[in-house]
This record gives sequence, C-alpha cells and structure tokens, in this order.
Amino acid sequence: MTQPDETFRREDLKRGMRDGLERSLEDRVERYLEVAHQGIIPNHHFAAASSECIDLYRDGYFWSAVMVSQSVTEGIWRFVLERNQVQSDRDREAQAATLVQQGILSPECADNFGRIWRSFRNDVHHMNPGVSAVPIRDLAKRNLIDLAAIEREIFAVTFDVGLLIPIQPRYWDVPPNGTISVFLRKPWIAG
Repeated sequence: MTQPDETFRREDLKRGMRDGLERSLEDRVERYLEVAHQGIIPNHHFAAASSECIDLYRDGYFWSAVMVSQSVTEGIWRFVLERNQVQSDRDREAQAATLVQQGILSPECADNFGRIWRSFRNDVHHMNPGVSAVPIRDLAKRNLIDLAAIEREIFAVTFDVGLLIPIQPRYWDVPPNGTISVFLRKPWIAG
C-alpha cells in the first residue's frame, strides 16, 4: 500500500511529465519528421538500437543520439562488409571509395558513412575536453539524416501485391519459404 506522501509524489511526477510532454510535443514531432528514416528494416542485431536512436533524437537526447548513431553506423558498416565478403580495412574512407568503384555503395552512401565517421567520434565516446565545443544538436541531426540515408539505400524495399521485396536481398535474411523477419518503425510518438 502506498503512503499518502508517495501517492502525492507519484501524481506530481505524472503531472510534471504530462506537462513536459505537452510543452515539447511540437518540437518532438518536428525532429521526428526531420529524419526521413526507413520505415522497415531487417530484424538484424542493430535494428532496435537504430530505432532507439531515432527516438533519442526525437526526444531531445542529442548526446545519446550522436553516440548511438555512430555505433549503429559502425555495425551497419561491418554488416555490409560481411555480406559482401570484404575484409575490413583500417582506412574506412579508402575502403568506402573502393566499394563505390565496385558498385556496392553509391557515392552518396559512402559520403553518409564518412560524415558519421568524422562526427567527433573519439571526443564524444571518450568525453575528451574538446567535446565541449562540439555543436551536439546540429551533429545529432546530421548523423540521423545520414544514418537514415544509409538505411534507405542498404535496406530499400518495394511492394508487389502486398509482398515486401528487398532491392538488395543480400542484406535481408530471406528463408526458402519467402517470409522475412522485419523491424517496423513506429510512426507514433511513444518509443
């Protein structure tokens, strides 16, 4: 049984959270719409983190959005290399250029990867003193736009009579029966 003070505190917290949500709702919707993310992606190990990254940005957690966008991008990069049976190279920018020449990535997608790699990764992840000068909100927006573009290229789909058809099936796990495990992104505000 809750005590009267605890009941009051609980109701006060609810009221404060509702008020905060109501005051920030338009900004949250605007940030959500700024990032034209891929609505359906394969249900791979990074799918939930990628979706949470969108929610972090939407809700104004810019530091976390930057960190998660960098991590998810690294995961997708390794995934692309594995699916194309390419060994990882320490010089990612040069390797991305090679993947463009081989037709694995578009030049735009390689640029998206590059911008995220150069987005103050070490300063942000290690909280180096220089991090105080990072324009974190702008960086979060740029990273989320770039990550969305990467996912739209890698995980592009079309639909034919209600069937989901991956444009690049090598990035999707399609079993013999043709059913595909997907991660659906929610269009509503709740994460």
